[in-house]
Amino acid sequence: MEFTLFETSDVHGYLYPTDYQSRKHEQEHGLFKIASLLERERQATKGPSLTIENGDIIQGSPFTHYLVKHKKSAKYLTDAVNQMNFDAGIIGNHEFNYGLDYLNSAVETAKYPFLCANIVKSDGSLAFGQAYKMFEQDGIKVAILGLTTQYIPNWEHPENYKGLTFLSATETAKKYVPELREQADIVVVSYHGGFEKDLKTGKETEVQTGENEGYKILEEVEGIDVLLTGHQHRLIAEVVKNTAVIMPGHKGEYLGKVVIELEKNNDTLTIKKMKPELLSVEGVPVDEKLFNQLKWLNDEVEEWLDQPVGQVQGDMQIFDVEKARREEHPYIEFINRVQMYYAKCDISGTALFNNKVNGFDESVSLRDVVLNYIYPNTLAVLKVTGEELKNAIERSATYFKVQDDNQITINPEFMNPKPQMYNYDMYEGIDYTIDVTQPEGERVVEFKYQGKDILPNDDLEIVINQYRAVGGGDYGMFDATKIIREVTIPMSELIGDYFAQFSPIVAEVNNNFKVISTK
Repeated sequence: MEFTLFETSDVHGYLYPTDYQSRKHEQEHGLFKIASLLERERQATKGPSLTIENGDIIQGSPFTHYLVKHKKSAKYLTDAVNQMNFDAGIIGNHEFNYGLDYLNSAVETAKYPFLCANIVKSDGSLAFGQAYKMFEQDGIKVAILGLTTQYIPNWEHPENYKGLTFLSATETAKKYVPELREQADIVVVSYHGGFEKDLKTGKETEVQTGENEGYKILEEVEGIDVLLTGHQHRLIAEVVKNTAVIMPGHKGEYLGKVVIELEKNNDTLTIKKMKPELLSVEGVPVDEKLFNQLKWLNDEVEEWLDQPVGQVQGDMQIFDVEKARREEHPYIEFINRVQMYYAKCDISGTALFNNKVNGFDESVSLRDVVLNYIYPNTLAVLKVTGEELKNAIERSATYFKVQDDNQITINPEFMNPKPQMYNYDMYEGIDYTIDVTQPEGERVVEFKYQGKDILPNDDLEIVINQYRAVGGGDYGMFDATKIIREVTIPMSELIGDYFAQFSPIVAEVNNNFKVISTK
């Protein structure tokens, strides 16, 4: 007997095979490619199957940005997803980015149940859907338990999770899995989270904050046959200690698949073999019905993206993204200036979120804005001490390593197991120098504000994005108690407004920070 599980995760609103850099549909990703591949695989399976959507689907692309801004509901997206006949869905952390009303619009319009055992309301009841669901197909009983990373309060604006408590995924699994093991032939945990340790060696791969608990779940929770994961956008398909583990990347690049062979002896089903794999959508055509059904809406998105927002005088394009992290670039100067203007604050920090940030050409469209500033961040002004700000820059300084030949390179911890360029910040309004040859924690060798050394007890006001303001990215020196005011308009809108008011923008830098090597 065979049973097959399919998984999607971290689609991030990429329905069409486009990166929205242009109007071309030629990328090897997208949910509508997954839809074709999934239908083909379902027809080819020898036995019954279940398909799980593992979270982070309603946020992350210009398409979803347009939906939340102009349609105010996730219904258009979920109407398309519903046609793929998912059996269950999981809440991802980015589902909270647009607020609870928008998240609930997705939950309410989905035609499949949401499973979320570890997010509860103040009265202890489940916040979304149910904890688990039992399925029975062809006499095979399958239990699916839904879990979400508990770390959401460390990233999100408090209003976006008001009244909710996030429990440990591991402890929640310990509560439910024994009960499910007694009832089911196959126990599946679908977890929107990743792995905090190397699956083979057990070596820590990140700070052990509780953001990712996948390894701990495998170690401490007995009785899990399949662990479906996501969040880290990694490609994983292997069997770890008798548990099949899957993580299918992001943007609909891969469909996760686990084929489970069972043997029946005296009315008892036993798992004989499991085969986890990732199926690429490369070369797979889109589902034409779904493609055409939402084409009108995607055309609206493309028209919206092509709206001009302003002009740049000079060169604000980024050709060497790592150089732009070591030497101040006009694009970073500009983003910090926008934050300082709207927050009425004279110290600002921002990041280049990934290595696809191209900066701005002379003519800037809304497409350029949302592709460079990819997250729906709002801003927060914090009152911090000189010591706290210096510690934050020291945290950013760990982004760099120095080689024997004195060349500055990237700390592998910011690349593996998941790229985290968004956790390296660059500040405006202060003058500072990072010497990467110094020990971590002692790399800030110059640190001035308005020409004077910043002292540990000095009080300063800084503006940073909301994710960083509540400590996201292991910035423990920041938290919500330090927030003194907020700018609740998303940064992408503020950038457009700034262009409308001040265009043309002069591309310039004041070189207020330096990254050096003094070997």
